[in-house]
Amino acid sequence: MSESIMCDNCAYFSYDEEYEEYVCDMDMDEDDYSRLVSKGFKECPYYRNGDEYRVVRHQM
Repeated sequence: MSESIMCDNCAYFSYDEEYEEYVCDMDMDEDDYSRLVSKGFKECPYYRNGDEYRVVRHQM
């Protein structure tokens, strides 16, 4: 599956020291992953904005 630009600010996108690269840290099983890959989503259905200050900026 190709990496989306949205991954850069996703809450599940974290650095894995063992692999020495960024990985998706979403807890999904093989069935979830196969559905994600096979359906050809334009955007990841598991995406969650990792910007902790988003709500604060919205309230200003």
